[in-house]
Amino acid sequence: MLVLAFVYLPLAVSLLAALCAMILRIGALVGDCPRARAAAQAASVTIATGFAAIGLGGIALVGAAIPFWAHMPITAVLAALGFIALCLGLGFSHAVATLRAVVMVPAPAPEG
Repeated sequence: MLVLAFVYLPLAVSLLAALCAMILRIGALVGDCPRARAAAQAASVTIATGFAAIGLGGIALVGAAIPFWAHMPITAVLAALGFIALCLGLGFSHAVATLRAVVMVPAPAPEG
């Protein structure tokens, strides 16, 4: 089981780190606009931090289920990695949508 943990944890945490870096990079790109700079920088750090905290909790929960499949170790690790990739991907899309909503400048209302 210890070998499975040494396979699962680095892969799952590196996926989480890559997605957090992408959130920060998207925030930096959106922050190039002068009107949204302050909001984008603050929001991207806050959103990436929350994503990392929730993601680490999910990684821990899914990793805790691996020993229940001790009779199929490779299947357990692959299923856990697939599930955590799915969950982190869904969380990433929500995080980016939240970042977009924070920095979106509302269009002026049409006069008439």
